[in-house]
Parts: sequence; structure tokens; C-alpha cells
Amino acid sequence: MNEVIKRESLPFDRYQRPLLIIGVVALAICIVGAIVRPQQFFQSYLFAYMFWIGLVVGCLAILMMQHLTGGGWGIVLRRVLESASRTLPLMILLFIPLLFGLHRLYIWTHAEIISSDPLLQHKRPFLNLPFFIARAAVYFGCWTIFASLLTRWSREQDETAQPKTARWLEHISGPGLFVLSVTLSLAMIDWVMSIEPHWYSTIYPVIYLAGDTLAAFAFSIGVLLLLARSQPFATVMRPKIWRDLGNLLLTFVMLWAYCAFSQYLLVWSGNLREEITWYLPRTTGGWHVIAALLIIFHFFVPFFILLSRDVKEERIVMLGVVVLLLVLRFVDLYWLIGPAFSPFHFTISWMDFVVPIGIGGIWLAYFTRQLNRWPLLPLNDPYLEEDLNAED
Repeated sequence: MNEVIKRESLPFDRYQRPLLIIGVVALAICIVGAIVRPQQFFQSYLFAYMFWIGLVVGCLAILMMQHLTGGGWGIVLRRVLESASRTLPLMILLFIPLLFGLHRLYIWTHAEIISSDPLLQHKRPFLNLPFFIARAAVYFGCWTIFASLLTRWSREQDETAQPKTARWLEHISGPGLFVLSVTLSLAMIDWVMSIEPHWYSTIYPVIYLAGDTLAAFAFSIGVLLLLARSQPFATVMRPKIWRDLGNLLLTFVMLWAYCAFSQYLLVWSGNLREEITWYLPRTTGGWHVIAALLIIFHFFVPFFILLSRDVKEERIVMLGVVVLLLVLRFVDLYWLIGPAFSPFHFTISWMDFVVPIGIGGIWLAYFTRQLNRWPLLPLNDPYLEEDLNAED
């Protein structure tokens, strides 16, 4: 087994430079947009940033879940998840441009608006710039600490083959999942829900948690599908592992749909003025078409496809499903964020396409560099042989 694992599978180095060039050129183009239309630039940048940071923290969450639960599905995905988690320093750097646009994104940063709004005055101890920035630093600090510990101990496991490192990874993942859930929930409240500070929902952060986890899992499976015909995956991938991955993807699809529908059902049944103000702009003026597309293609289509046992072993079909889910995650985030700036009237800008490409090109280049640094399977994981050779 180790001889197979040690073989390099794909020279990702050849993709790093083109991806980096695409990202830099796209962001350079957006500088023009930032000068001409700064308001639109920061709106597009927030939307794009939320997608890519969602992939990073989603992969970190799945990595912790894998260390807690085990299984062959997690063994084959571990290096992808670790590589995505190690891109956190880049995401911290890419967060800095948002700090220059806070005044354009959040009405609670305007003193004249706060002075005439009793509700915003009540929320001012929480919604203020120094505390907002300090909380962001805490979020990134927590995520970076856990990502660093998980990847460092995993590397140590490769080098020393000490059984104790597997216990360390398991013991840190339990508290890590709790801290990640709390900090990510607060981050979604700060970065997205506070765009509309008069509205609140206790399940709103959970919808983001479910969506980020679904997108991260789809992305990880997509990378694995691209590597499936290369070593070491061509040897170790068994039909059972593909079915397990498909079943888990189906689970995350249903979890996202359940959370999103639960919020809508509660708001609809309550029919309270302070609650329905969030849904009214998102169900009129063209935004209702986006909502219908999400229902059909983000839930029903992948749901019925993934019900089939045989489909989960079809590489091309599964690749199509994960691409569909990633594209619809973009659409979902646009539907969640866009109406806050353009209520009752659907609008879209060229920067809504170019900024995600810019951030994504740089992020993917950094991700592929991280993926190339280590063997694509954990060399000395104590459960490696058992999990990969489990009977169907």
C-alpha cells in the first residue's frame, strides 16, 4: 500500500501559474470598476469573498468531522481538505480590501443614520467598527489555530508514524468543531446579516453553515474526481468509497434544503412585519426567478440524481453534479446578499462575475501549491489499510 501512496499523481505545478495570472488580471480589471463604481465593487467583492471563504471553513469543518468519525471517505479527501484549510492566510489578506468598503456596505457605520434610528442605537454596543474588526480578528485567529494544529500533526504523523498523533487529531477536532460553529455563525451575522440590521433570524447562520459545508464537500469530491485515474487514487478507490461520498453529498444537500425551508416556513407561518421584510424583496422583482432556480437545481435535481446507487460510481455524472452544486452556491449567495442592495429589482453587474474569478484564480493557485506539497494520501494513518480495504 505505501508504495502506491508514495507515487505522485498529478503535476499540479503546471496549473498554478495560469490560475494566478487569471486571478491577478481579473482583479486588475476590477480596479477600474472600483474607481468608477466603488459601491458596486465592494458589493461584488463581498459576494465573491463569502463564496471562497465558505469553501475554506467548510473544508476545515469536514476535516474535523473526518478525524472524529473516521472512514475511507475521509482518508481519500484528507489532503484536499488540509490543503484548502492552509489557504487561510491568503483569505485573511484578501479580507483587508473589505475593511475599506465597510462604510459603503453597512448602514450601521453611518453616525447620522444611527442618531435617527432607536433600534440601531440599541445595537450600537455590538455593531460598531472597532468591535467588528476585533471580532473578525478573533474569527480568523481561531480558524488559523485549529487549521495549523490539524495540518502540523498530520504532517508529524507522516514523518514519525506515531499512533498518538491520531489521538491528538481526534481530541482537538471535537472542541474545534464547536468553536468553528460558533465563530462562523457570528461571522455570518457580522459580515452578511448586519447588512440589513433591522432584521434578524436565529437560523440564518445555520443556513450559511449548511451551504458552506455542502459547497466544500462538493469541491473536495470534484478534486478527487479529477485525480481518480491517477495514482494513488486509481488503485485505492473502491466502489464503496464512491458510494459513501455520494451518500454524504446527498445528506448535505438535504441538510441545506431543510435549513433554508425551515426558516421560510417559520417566517411564513408567523407572518410578522419585522420578519417578512427579508423575504419580500427576494420573492419579487426578478429575484423570485432565482429562488425558483435554487429550489429546482440546488435541491431537486441533485437530490434525485444522487438517490441512484449506480450514479455515484459514474465519474462523469458525479463531476456534473458537483459542478452544478458549486455554480448554484454562487447563485444562492447572490440571492442572499444581492437584494439587500437592490430590493424589489433584480440587477447584475459585470463585476459580479469578474471579482469571483479574480479571487478564485489566486485562491486556486495557492490551493494547488499546497496540494502538491504532501503525498496525496496520509502515509502512516493507523486506520489507512482498514478503511481503504473495507468490504463493500
